[in-house]
Amino acid sequence: MRFAGTFWKEVMASLAKARGGFKARRGAAAPGAGEDLREVCRTLLRTRGEASVVTLARGALDAFARLDGGGRREFFRFLAHELGPEPAALERAVEAYREAPGPETAAALARAAEPPRRELLGLLNTSPNGMSDLLVMREALLDALPAHPELRPLDEDFLYLLRAWFNRGFLELRRIDWRTPAFVLEKIIEYEAVHEILDWEDLQRRLEADRRCFGFFHPSLPDEPLIFVEVALCRGLASSVQELIFGEVEPDVEADTAVFYSISNCQRGLVGISFGNFLIKQVVHELAVEMPGLRRFATLSPIPGFRKWLTRAAGEGRLAGEGDLGDVESPDWPSGDLGPRVLRLCARYLLHEKRGRQPLDPVARFHLRNGARLERLNWMADPSRSGLIQSGGVMVNYVYDDAEVVANHEAYVNEGRIAHAGAVAALADEPLE
Repeated sequence: MRFAGTFWKEVMASLAKARGGFKARRGAAAPGAGEDLREVCRTLLRTRGEASVVTLARGALDAFARLDGGGRREFFRFLAHELGPEPAALERAVEAYREAPGPETAAALARAAEPPRRELLGLLNTSPNGMSDLLVMREALLDALPAHPELRPLDEDFLYLLRAWFNRGFLELRRIDWRTPAFVLEKIIEYEAVHEILDWEDLQRRLEADRRCFGFFHPSLPDEPLIFVEVALCRGLASSVQELIFGEVEPDVEADTAVFYSISNCQRGLVGISFGNFLIKQVVHELAVEMPGLRRFATLSPIPGFRKWLTRAAGEGRLAGEGDLGDVESPDWPSGDLGPRVLRLCARYLLHEKRGRQPLDPVARFHLRNGARLERLNWMADPSRSGLIQSGGVMVNYVYDDAEVVANHEAYVNEGRIAHAGAVAALADEPLE
């Protein structure tokens, strides 16, 4: 009993450091809270008892939650500058490796190069709800980075740990349907990033018998989707997202095509961690097992960079030979009679406008890197306000052909070659009337 009493006194003494910082109510920063937090972090790095580590970690995360924006930036500077690798130890390890290169000195060098802040982040994750709070912390760091690029090494440490913690082996694929708990369905409505879910009726349509929705979840965030994809089961390629979202339910459709029409990342704190490739591959496998009659897996995808490129190119005079395109900066652009010209320019944008060897369009980069083929452009496939603003209403079908995926991927990553249907190439090179 004497041991237990001493143990808890030490833990509580650590938590009560410097003006009772942790007694301040959550949401209000106490005077000196930033210094309190730094002291608790130093104590946490010196502590070895499991229970005291968990208690200190919880206190540290609660203290961070109480800091205002300035306090958080000061804390990030503390992590970046005071909890980096120890220079003298690193120099000694480098010199030892130079004198006797080998596995032992290489391992010692790696240990010396690992910053203490990385260990600290791992200890914070031992706290109840620690993972969720660390994602909030990283969101605050991402907000600070543009004005404080010196914090980038700290973000690299976050990414290093998050990639390990959110390894594919830890992810759980779940089908989301109308029987999924309401608190998860509410988050699907909140996180949908491509085609806004208007209400519960809209969501129910997207979960009907001729639709599928799948998401990745993590054991540390069991009620928080990390990413989810919405799929329509169709006859042939879809050419209108409005039809997919609001069309009549066809529960007995003899589908030969699964059309992926929306994929949404849900956790901003996980920016830089790629889940989409794994998700699409696993969903294709699940659907192929469930529905052997499916012959084709495709997307109906937005083209988020097209309108921006078009506006810039028009302003720079690069579209002078394209004829009268109207006011490309108008929110109601384009009119119906511009369809052939807009499709031609969109095909040119997707095939020929590059950033280095890669397409300018981020969605194109994602699907082409995964081995898809650029198959077809669809005029006014998304006439919603956001669809017009992004791409003048145009959407694109990418097709995942199992016989071509590996070759397409290799050609893309090694040579920058874009797999595409002949009709798209013909459209891009079509002469003006």
